[in-house]
Amino acid sequence: MTILEKIIKDKRQEVALRKSLIPVHQLEQSILFDRTKNSLKSRLNSSSTGIIAEHKRRSPSKAIINQNLNVQDVAKGYQKAGVCGMSVLTDMKYFGGSLDDLLTARASCDLPLLRKEFIIDPYQIIEAKAYGADVILLIAAVLSREEIKSLSECAQQLNLEVLLEVHNEEELHKSIMPTLDLIGVNNRNLKTFEVDLEHSTALSALIPDEFVKVSESGISSIDAIKMLQPYGYKGFLIGENFMKTNEPGLSATQFIQKLKS
Repeated sequence: MTILEKIIKDKRQEVALRKSLIPVHQLEQSILFDRTKNSLKSRLNSSSTGIIAEHKRRSPSKAIINQNLNVQDVAKGYQKAGVCGMSVLTDMKYFGGSLDDLLTARASCDLPLLRKEFIIDPYQIIEAKAYGADVILLIAAVLSREEIKSLSECAQQLNLEVLLEVHNEEELHKSIMPTLDLIGVNNRNLKTFEVDLEHSTALSALIPDEFVKVSESGISSIDAIKMLQPYGYKGFLIGENFMKTNEPGLSATQFIQKLKS
């Protein structure tokens, strides 16, 4: 069993448990449920830098990245740095995150927030809305076309944007549909965890222009972004590069200043 298959197996059990503990009608009573969405798509389209900065404590490939920082400081630092959006890991078992991290980030900044999660059930999309997300992630590698369609339609009905993540041409072709807003190319092979930016360059011409293109994983240098921008990429998801420092916000500030110069 691959790490991804293990994660999804565990996620099914976790979601079933959460559903039994907190019913949908309770989530819908959240004070955040009726808030106006901050559009990540709009921010990226009007930005020259396109940085989506991540809050991530650990990962299956890198073990501990940073356990010492609180989400409030990270969110405030990222907003001050001028990032376009913030990605918040909410998986506990493999990434050390939680929905409370999303809630804290929402209380601490006005950035568009992406719930970075292995979404397999509409319930998780309702959770995302209740805890202050603006965007959800759907991963083509773990979903059928029918699941991508039903989950993205659910997000659209809740006025959330959808970032669809693909790794190869096959995933891209099965996934393209009008209920998506952004298409992200993950440069990390989920089976080997090796990173290669050529995933992004190879798939760029196959992504229709109506979707905002985002490159994910392995982006740790200004050169990488400048290399990808001519291929039409407007968004760049950066996690470990900022989080492995003591001050992710300062690290993001310095990175964006260099990118602009």
